[in-house]
Amino acid sequence: MKYTQLGRTGLKVSRLVLGTMNFGPQTDEADSHVIMDAALGAGINFFDTANVYGWGENKGRTEEIIGSWFAKGGDRRDKVVLATKVYANMAADGDAWPNHDRLSALNIRRAVDASLKRLRTDHIDLYQFHHIDRRTPVEEIWQAIDTLIAQGKILYAGSSNFPGWKIAQTNEIAQKRGSYGLVSEQCLYNLAERRAEMEVIPAAQEYGLGVIPWSPLHGGLLGGVIKKENEGRRRASGRSADALTNTEVRAQVQAYEDLLDKHGLEPGEAALAWLLTRPGVTGPIVGPRTADQLASALRAVELELSDEVLSGLNEIFPGPGPSPEAFAW
Repeated sequence: MKYTQLGRTGLKVSRLVLGTMNFGPQTDEADSHVIMDAALGAGINFFDTANVYGWGENKGRTEEIIGSWFAKGGDRRDKVVLATKVYANMAADGDAWPNHDRLSALNIRRAVDASLKRLRTDHIDLYQFHHIDRRTPVEEIWQAIDTLIAQGKILYAGSSNFPGWKIAQTNEIAQKRGSYGLVSEQCLYNLAERRAEMEVIPAAQEYGLGVIPWSPLHGGLLGGVIKKENEGRRRASGRSADALTNTEVRAQVQAYEDLLDKHGLEPGEAALAWLLTRPGVTGPIVGPRTADQLASALRAVELELSDEVLSGLNEIFPGPGPSPEAFAW
């Protein structure tokens, strides 16, 4: 495994991030433990989750599964850089009270204590805001975060799904307060969705945030979906199925698969390897449902794409270009 610094921090993290969103809803506890053991054994030390994962009536279940894995011992907790998130309403469905969601100081205090209990740990390494909160002053958010840092409950704060201007505003206010500010941004970024290159990634680089792309295969669209369909291995579903109904998108994905087939590359591994070449990217989040899917993701770390392949990928999936030139002169 290769490692890098998380943004401007001294924290070393793996170039792949283990996403745990499937733990609980799609992968049972025992198999989730097997995947986490395999990830740690392969050198992945950066695990990402969120308080709401588990969804519906099982909100928090994913954190509980991670907590039961930590409880097995073997220095599991000490070896992991643990990231979770706050924002979503954690009250039982149909029983949502005020202040059970968003980023008020009250909810942040309540949410971090609940996450620590589910995760069976005394601290969270990276506490991320899952979405912007248009109602809560940034000063209030930093007051709550600074208190948690002083209490030793969290070490760093990060953002997720923030626009570029909000990254700038949040860190400017942090600087005025003497707070350390955001150290990471978790955003939707992959070959098929490159709008983050216009504003989000430049803002993250300017303020020293590590970029953590989620959905690196764009819901399976970049994982060889057409070839799998043609071979009868797996039919597209969800986001990838919807996208393939567009004839232009389908032609684009077919060209992508043809290019990689020509060079003997697996699409999912190449899509991850491409992200690892992008400026500002710390590491993409991979969310394996099985140990085999994890093994495929691990191969991407060692994969070096040729200039010919990189050029071809850029032709098939051109980026938007820098801002403001992407929409102005």
